[in-house]
Amino acid sequence: MAYEGNERRRHRVVFTRNTEYHLRDDLCVAVRDRKSKRWCEGHMAVSLKVEGGVKFYDNGSVVPSLDGPKKGDAIFFTYTTDFGEDRQLITSKIEDVARTPRKDVLAYNTLKRKPQASAQA
Repeated sequence: MAYEGNERRRHRVVFTRNTEYHLRDDLCVAVRDRKSKRWCEGHMAVSLKVEGGVKFYDNGSVVPSLDGPKKGDAIFFTYTTDFGEDRQLITSKIEDVARTPRKDVLAYNTLKRKPQASAQA
């Protein structure tokens, strides 16, 4: 029997074709390359908040959603450039979402963080 109550876990990892996005609640805390298994400490998504998902349709249309991204969608982040311009970062399609292994959660504190003064977190 599966648990049907509220999800209490705060950490999850979202897998796209080439990348793992490690999230705590809706904040990207780490990014890792799936092939090399190396952390991408300078990745733009680190310290950004997930704004929602982007749904891709077979006819080529793309529709943003403020609901949490689901398998088959892309993750949608928003950030502000040093010039004050709002920009979007959209990942490739989500292949899977899983619980983050404990060893990865413990590794987050060892990663170097780039300054994100202009990020909206």
